[in-house]
Amino acid sequence: MPTWAWIIIGVAAAIVVLAAIAAAWTRKRRSAGLQERFGPEYERTVAERGKRGKAEGELAERERKREKLDIVPLSPESRQKYGDTWRNVQARFVDEPAGTVGDADRLVTDVMRERGYPIDDFDQRAADVSVDHPEVVENYRAAHAIYVTHERGNADTENLRQAFVHYRALFEELLEERVPASQGAR
Repeated sequence: MPTWAWIIIGVAAAIVVLAAIAAAWTRKRRSAGLQERFGPEYERTVAERGKRGKAEGELAERERKREKLDIVPLSPESRQKYGDTWRNVQARFVDEPAGTVGDADRLVTDVMRERGYPIDDFDQRAADVSVDHPEVVENYRAAHAIYVTHERGNADTENLRQAFVHYRALFEELLEERVPASQGAR
């Protein structure tokens, strides 16, 4: 084989190797970015999907969907109104825990609606919230699961208290004035 053919083969092989290295580096960087952005939600999604690639694809899709939403901060008046309502619901918890957990669920949903999150489906709400509030979305899932268990008549007062604490964590995040993580990263 002529020397020029060996040179072309060597250059082509080098290009293939460099492309593979670049692709691996890009995947690793994407993984690290998603891990940092989603925190515990990243690990939960990987465990749930069973494959890192599937989980990362889902998380990236959540980000794309979230980017299309117009999530806005609450006005000071709304923040005050919701804060007052939350304090009233919380004060009633001691005397009527069963009813107040349902009120907390509805109040969180109302705040999400006013901020611009779609609220039709719980799983979609949780996925959307996970983009902006990855540290507390698991609280939301846990609270909602207890609420559903309660609706079936299978939750005791301690479960309801736990649900209320979980709802409060998300509620406080939703009331914040800060720019959601997905908008700050732009």
